[in-house]
Amino acid sequence: MTGGPMGHLKLTAVTKSFGTAQVIKPTDLEIEDGAFTVFVGPSGCGKSTMLRMIAGLEEITSGTIEIDGKVVNDLAPVKRGISMVFQSYALYPHMSVFENIAFPLRVARLDQARVDALVAKAAAVLKLEDRLHHRPGELSGGQRQRVAIGRAIVREPSVFLFDEPLSNLDAALRAEMRVELSRLHKRLGNTMIYVTHDQVEAMTMADKIVVLRDGMVEQVGTPLELYHRPANRFVAGFIGNPNMNFLDVTCRAVAEGAVRIALPDGAEAEIPVAGAGVAAGDALTLGIRPDDLTIGGSAGAQLTIVPEVVERLGNQTVIYTATENGTPVCVVGGGFEDVRPGQPCAAGFDPGDAHLFRPDGAALGRTIDLGRLAELA
Repeated sequence: MTGGPMGHLKLTAVTKSFGTAQVIKPTDLEIEDGAFTVFVGPSGCGKSTMLRMIAGLEEITSGTIEIDGKVVNDLAPVKRGISMVFQSYALYPHMSVFENIAFPLRVARLDQARVDALVAKAAAVLKLEDRLHHRPGELSGGQRQRVAIGRAIVREPSVFLFDEPLSNLDAALRAEMRVELSRLHKRLGNTMIYVTHDQVEAMTMADKIVVLRDGMVEQVGTPLELYHRPANRFVAGFIGNPNMNFLDVTCRAVAEGAVRIALPDGAEAEIPVAGAGVAAGDALTLGIRPDDLTIGGSAGAQLTIVPEVVERLGNQTVIYTATENGTPVCVVGGGFEDVRPGQPCAAGFDPGDAHLFRPDGAALGRTIDLGRLAELA
């Protein structure tokens, strides 16, 4: 099913209001042909509303939505060249898998030969050939979701829209379906827009991630760009699992390409970030990811921590701790870390792995090589 229609999507100053409440602030966004784009953010951030506006299920208040260069604001959903897969499978329980997948083709009054060919093609892509005569009640959750996706595929849309399609599945099946959806995108090549609150899904599936909060786009970029160069503290804390640690620190001095800070326990570290607009004495926030902390100290910077809870997962040890002044810290170490609750120890980090944020949450630019990120994207 390669070589099908693509889909270039462009939003210009798009807003959505319910009464006097503006739930989507003016948004400009462009999604390239064939991209797998994920809208991610906490509950209530507006990601599903944005998807429904693209689909035509929700009217926009102002702005324009274009698909392949054509303004679709006033077009009905069926005329937009899109297919949508919802959180609920929305299958007809009395129909076979074949008829569930074929349903939109029946509505379009295609002849039987064409229906047979399109359903067979979709079933082959989704590995459902031996399930076509079964009913949904005889299928597993993952198989039902594949049927729902098959029903979207047969319409041969230019854009696929997914609204949290895996949220009803258990953890193991979610992981399996993530891989299947990524393979499906590579086979079809269509534009896919996927909504989730799960940042792991976003990181593992997306070509591009759009992070939303309170109806605003906080940052757009590749998964690695958002992970290594978050625009602000919100994005830094949302992307990555476990969450980034945040510590209150004080600026001691600013040099070219670096800011010297005082850590909570009085130690100092020089963080390689751009220090424009920062002066000695300013209150800042240090961000350091749990897997960038090393138990036992390092040649770089060091914190003193007191482990409270130690989770041994076999391949890694997750340590929930606090600094001497009580600030929570999480450390992800190796499977055989010699740590015990209540016994103080050192946690070191490379200053080059750290982030700094202003009081308003904006990140100070990290001086890392973005060329390497581009190679891996």
